[in-house]
Amino acid sequence: MERVLVAGANGTTGKIVVELLNKSQYFTPIAMVRKEEQLKQFKDKNIETVLADLQEDLAHTVKDIDKVVFTAGSGGKNVVEVDQEGAKRLIDVSKVADVKKFVMLSSMGADEPESVEKLQEYLKAKQKADIHLKESGLNYAIVRPGSLNNEKPSGKIELKEKLNKRGEISRADVAQTLVRALHDDTANKETFEILEGEVLIAEALEKVE
Repeated sequence: MERVLVAGANGTTGKIVVELLNKSQYFTPIAMVRKEEQLKQFKDKNIETVLADLQEDLAHTVKDIDKVVFTAGSGGKNVVEVDQEGAKRLIDVSKVADVKKFVMLSSMGADEPESVEKLQEYLKAKQKADIHLKESGLNYAIVRPGSLNNEKPSGKIELKEKLNKRGEISRADVAQTLVRALHDDTANKETFEILEGEVLIAEALEKVE
């Protein structure tokens, strides 16, 4: 069982990722949260936790960690410090710790932030974090979904390096894609966009190997 650190485990998508990993036969989740009061929900399910703030030292978070999923976000309040620099801090300590794979939850539009006026600051932060990951030397998968909704998972997506259209996808399907991308035989050093679609997640990911 590979030990997977989930940064942003208290977020909506992060919680689903932790649940999926907890049911997996391949992975064991370690839920990274920022506040003491967020620990109990995971400890009650016997899920290992680590307390850390993305704006501070993160070296302790990657001790004995095989892989990382980054689902953290500031919710637009502190995008440079959290979404950009926090991600870069975690990438840097992951590199030092020889983490085998870093799966980044990014966003559609991160390749051209100026294309979405009202999200420009956020998308620029995501872009810089993505570039830092690509240049880190780590194995990675950068997953860029469209607008997130809370619909039930369909287990099916549309996936391409560049979809050239806007759309939505459920957080549950995004979480499944992130977990699937953790596997060694899937999405290595790949960046791709996803929306709701007709192709099973595992099948869609096979095409980006």
